[in-house]
Amino acid sequence: MNHPNRFISTTPVLFLAAVLTAIGLCWAVEVWVGKPSLMARAAFLTGGAALAVLVSGLSAERHVLACQTAKRYIEMLCQLDVNSWLSSNSNTMPDLPASNSFRPVLNSVRQCLHQMAERVEYAEHQRTAAEARVHRVAVERDQLKEILSGMNDPVVAIDSFGEVILANAPATKLLHLPDSLDAHPALEQLARCEALVGLLTETRKRRVPTHRSAEVNLPDDTGRQHWFRISCKTFADEAGTQEVTRSANGKSSVESLPGGQGVVAVLTDITHEKAIQKRNAEFVSAVSHEMKTPLSSVRAYVELLADGDAEDEATREEFLGVIHSQTERLQRLIDNLLNLSRIEAGVVHVNKAPRSLNELLEEAVNLLQPAATHKQMRLVTDLSPLYLGVLADRDTLLQAAINLVSNALKYTPEGGTVTVRSRLADESVVFEVQDTGVGLSPEDRQKVFEKFYRVKKDQQMAAGTGLGLPLVKHIVEDVHGGRIEVESELGRGSTFRIILPSQSSS
Repeated sequence: MNHPNRFISTTPVLFLAAVLTAIGLCWAVEVWVGKPSLMARAAFLTGGAALAVLVSGLSAERHVLACQTAKRYIEMLCQLDVNSWLSSNSNTMPDLPASNSFRPVLNSVRQCLHQMAERVEYAEHQRTAAEARVHRVAVERDQLKEILSGMNDPVVAIDSFGEVILANAPATKLLHLPDSLDAHPALEQLARCEALVGLLTETRKRRVPTHRSAEVNLPDDTGRQHWFRISCKTFADEAGTQEVTRSANGKSSVESLPGGQGVVAVLTDITHEKAIQKRNAEFVSAVSHEMKTPLSSVRAYVELLADGDAEDEATREEFLGVIHSQTERLQRLIDNLLNLSRIEAGVVHVNKAPRSLNELLEEAVNLLQPAATHKQMRLVTDLSPLYLGVLADRDTLLQAAINLVSNALKYTPEGGTVTVRSRLADESVVFEVQDTGVGLSPEDRQKVFEKFYRVKKDQQMAAGTGLGLPLVKHIVEDVHGGRIEVESELGRGSTFRIILPSQSSS
């Protein structure tokens, strides 16, 4: 293998060889001629020195030319970039002359540079691919954040160490988490809901993938309680992978234990569902109570009649009258329930046609006039002289008017007045039922259209099912596309107002 120092030491060696050659020639001449003169010796020495200088000069010039050629070659190499080294012409660069002593070294340098260029290109490809992957991950992460932030349901995730690694805006607000989760806060920061902490912890510790759910009650920022259904699902957490060193038979080995499980939880607000369940339970309870009361009365009086306790005709007539009134009450309850169910289910038979609103109101007033007279009350009308046409189902709209007037008569004491009005308002027709009765409190006004709700203060004043006004609301809004309003003041009466689209606008 050639060593670079040989190029540095070539000239001194040649010079020394020339000197030794000259000395050898002088010695040979001296031996040949015997004892030459001093001048002859000087001449021989001078000639030998000249020969040594000539040989050294030629060698030095050759070495300088080789160095200059090598320098130009190195400058050419330095001017090339990585792409030039990798191009098809990189290996066809002119070689140094074979006589150039630097040729082996520079060829090795060229090969090394070519290999380095290949490595640089490979590293550049790897860097570009890594940047693309990082960009793709960043885009997917941003998309995930956008999706999560657009969800109304709180979403929170913990890793295998029990640290919070993800939470959308609703979860951050509900659970009072920090805006940034870079510090990975511990799950215990959710301690305001022990049920949630316990569920996530138990799910995380399961050895197998699992799905669990539970219902919890959490307060919002205003202190209002909300019911949430928590759905938990485990996922593999590679960050929890651990390396363990094991030793056996004097040999050690490193094993990777599988990572633990993280948990993602979605909290669905089921407050409305809970309210519906509660109302349904109250509805069933109210129906049972409303049906039990008349049935108990009927049963009691039937037993009295069967036992012969009604000894005279007047007593029997009284008992039969009570039975009749209670069966009518039970019949009204069943009819109202059926009508409500049909309307809510959308299966009620509706026959809409142009109708005169005033005619329907007059018919309702005429039907209930005897009841008003019996209670010594005034039932009057104040109807518009204009023709108020509506596209309506006669039977259901008449039922709504009867229910409103009947309700006013029930909750107005003797001597009071119930007024039925009608008028035209823009593209709508309006009719009102105003009474001088007991009125409604603000709480009662909010609940008066709920099923089976009755004003607590006056439950003893008028018996009813609590279904009349809810039925009116469904008839007006669901069947006829109108709306119902109520104005009332406790102790000063109430006004129920129905606004319906006019026939011309329907």
